[in-house]
Amino acid sequence: MSGALKIAVAGLGTVGTGLLRLLAENGSDVARRCGRAIEVTAVSARDRGRERDAPQNSARWFDDATAMARDADADVVVELIGGADGVARAVCEAAIGAGRHVVTANKALVALHGTTLARQAEDAGVALCYEAAVAGGIPIIKAMREGLAGNTVTSLYGILNGTCNYILSTMRASGREFDDVLAEAQRLGYAESDPRFDVDGIDTAHKLAILTSVAFGHEVDFDGVYIEGIRHVSAQDIVFAEELGYRIKLLAIARSTAHGIEQRVHPCLVGLTSPIAHVEGVFNAVVVHGDFVESTVYEGRGAGAGPTASAVVADLMDIARGERMPAFAVPANELKAPATSPMDRHRGAYYIRLMVVDRPGVFADIAGVLRDEEVSMEGILQRARAPGEAVPVVMTTHETEEAAMNKALARFAAFDTVIEPPCMIRIESLAK
Repeated sequence: MSGALKIAVAGLGTVGTGLLRLLAENGSDVARRCGRAIEVTAVSARDRGRERDAPQNSARWFDDATAMARDADADVVVELIGGADGVARAVCEAAIGAGRHVVTANKALVALHGTTLARQAEDAGVALCYEAAVAGGIPIIKAMREGLAGNTVTSLYGILNGTCNYILSTMRASGREFDDVLAEAQRLGYAESDPRFDVDGIDTAHKLAILTSVAFGHEVDFDGVYIEGIRHVSAQDIVFAEELGYRIKLLAIARSTAHGIEQRVHPCLVGLTSPIAHVEGVFNAVVVHGDFVESTVYEGRGAGAGPTASAVVADLMDIARGERMPAFAVPANELKAPATSPMDRHRGAYYIRLMVVDRPGVFADIAGVLRDEEVSMEGILQRARAPGEAVPVVMTTHETEEAAMNKALARFAAFDTVIEPPCMIRIESLAK
């Protein structure tokens, strides 16, 4: 294959400038490894006058990214704008319509419109690549789509948001509360000024929906993801978890069940013997269980200019070599319709914390509710206080159905002795 692979880059923020720097610094190695140079022929961004620490050389500037996707002298359009709709989607559709390959780091776009874009790309005979959309520099899409292709995946789980992992790790190390650590993360640049996508679990859910499609051969189904963030996790929950032999992590979990595919994002208590319990700070990790390979573990930086640019270049090199893979491991028209297992059918163990007024009869009332809802208690922790004061009561349960647990929580919340909404965090064995 001769001649450079020509690329047009839409978006020159953190990842876009990282991509230009990587190609400038490692371009000769990239060319040697994929058999041809990768040349940036066009760029587009909102602010042409902004100072950027990245070489643009002779690349043609476009004020209109969609026009660039249609008209630039390019084989590939790299979309690094972000957002599920608007300009980002228009750029990808324009590129596909013009017969150009698309590489994107846009998890929201792929999570909400990935199936449609994959069908459009296959009809046009071009590639849709998105390694950088999930877990930054960890090559998890390539690993699942290619390295594990001979396996039936039974489950996967992972830490997919560095902001949440940093907050929970720092809360554990410092004993500080969520709001304080979130403010610190914002000062350090680990969290956005509007952190809702991160701390409320939406960013993680976007990535999980993508991984689930690759793993199980279903259409991307973001609406089928159960989502719960970390705002309700307190410093005392983290202390209690450690005392019980666990750490709290925001996990993305997908697994095949008798009722369909579970897709869920929520805080979890994970045992201290689990490798994922020791993934700290802004790092990501993914564990995939396959029937023949058994358990495989992937860990690395999940965001940032360098790791994400590395993933973008990996996709560009595949295209430069002429390698083509279906976007979601099987042809888009063969993706199965979503078959989501309802969260009420989930079975697992639970951590429950109640803030109760310590007076006679409280424990009998709690035990009565658990008996009525057929929830079996495994253990209990209580801190001594003077009679009549509020005291945390922490319980762990044996495996039960989530519907029963929710009924018990609603009854606890109605007690006049329970002075705060009950806190419930799922306990994950992380077994197959």
